Amino acid sequence: MQDYDHNNIFARILRGEIPCRKVYEDAHVLAFHDIHPQAPTHVLVIPKGAYVSFDDFSATAPAEEIAAFMRAVGQIARDLGVAEPGYRILANTGLNGGQEVPHFHLHLFAGRRLGRMVVAAE
Repeated sequence: MQDYDHNNIFARILRGEIPCRKVYEDAHVLAFHDIHPQAPTHVLVIPKGAYVSFDDFSATAPAEEIAAFMRAVGQIARDLGVAEPGYRILANTGLNGGQEVPHFHLHLFAGRRLGRMVVAAE
């Protein structure tokens, strides 16, 4: 597993060095609008702890932090009014999973019918 880069963009957002359009914040979680949205609602949800990926987060975060993170995702969907019509959450992990920022994060997409996510390989 790669080492955590304390200068990644999400770490800098958490330190307040880079502004964000905040949607939600508590002791363990920060959520904000993506600057390049892929759907009418596109929010990034990140833990405040230094976790490289979902694999890192699930293996090393305390149970309290994992529970707080998952509860926050549901609360954010309800707060945004997208829980009932539906939404998608996505976590890219590692090179093959398309992870671009080495800080664990979920994308929450909503606001329209989203269609298929993965096309079968040829």
